[in-house]
Amino acid sequence: MRTYLDFEKPVAEIENKIEELAALAEASGADAISQGVELSRLKSKAESQLAAIYAKLDPWQKTQVARHQDRPRFRDYVAALVTDFVELSGDRSYGEDAAILGGTGKFLGRPVLVMGHEKGRTTADRLKHNFGMARPEGYRKAVRLMNLAEKFSLPVVSFVDTAGAYPGIGAEERGQAEAIARSTERCLTLGAPMVAVIAGEGGSGGAIAIAAANKVLMLEHSIYSVISPEGAASILWKDSARAKDAATAMKITAQDLYELKVIDQIIKEPIGGAHREAAAAIATVGAAVAKALDELAQLSPDELRKQRRERFLAIGRFEIEGAA
Repeated sequence: MRTYLDFEKPVAEIENKIEELAALAEASGADAISQGVELSRLKSKAESQLAAIYAKLDPWQKTQVARHQDRPRFRDYVAALVTDFVELSGDRSYGEDAAILGGTGKFLGRPVLVMGHEKGRTTADRLKHNFGMARPEGYRKAVRLMNLAEKFSLPVVSFVDTAGAYPGIGAEERGQAEAIARSTERCLTLGAPMVAVIAGEGGSGGAIAIAAANKVLMLEHSIYSVISPEGAASILWKDSARAKDAATAMKITAQDLYELKVIDQIIKEPIGGAHREAAAAIATVGAAVAKALDELAQLSPDELRKQRRERFLAIGRFEIEGAA
């Protein structure tokens, strides 16, 4: 059963009518031609309505799309794009963290190390993966995997989809901030090509810890920010209900971030979001990542480090007109 967001109600009404008409036609044996014409008209209307809605989503609506429960998860990308996947677990220090998964495999035929946040889909799955919010051992596992990638000259592909790192007491006691910093540092010093995909939510240091890559790609309706809209609203206005205002002010959409040069490419999503046509969205992501890896393949380890360093230092840099 399809889950509709609040702003999709006009489409929901039409699509419900389509289902009712199709069921009625099948049960009553009504004239197939007339029913087919009406169904075609309603489907066309639903598609036009959906396209019109998604053409003018505001930042808060994009936040809702980025968080949609049916949006492709890390395991979906791996299943569709990676063959011979061998999952690697544990940080060799404390334990395993299922919020970040990773391993080796062939990404569309190319040997890689792939890792990313996994939110899970069912209730049990979400609890197992802690809703994609990693603890220190998750980020230390990411460092271990990146060390392995550099040792064997494997490109790294990461998929970011997290509200942020887990803020629990145990995580803080085990060095959450240090683990995030080490993972971010390892991304920046990596001598292998690295491509990051912001696939859903890219929240705070929990996201940048595996996204400080040579190229950062972002799905059209994903978000990427230093804090969640609700968190920003709570700090700025002491009112999390003003999350919509915060989302607009923070410039968290792919379109804003591309203009600010925080990301390198916007990956187009199917009309209605990646959750409606997951297979098509995943295929588009795969092609974009493959192209990015091709562009980085000719660079030496030192050139990769330099390119990555200059890329991040350039964010927020501007020149004053007329300055010497």
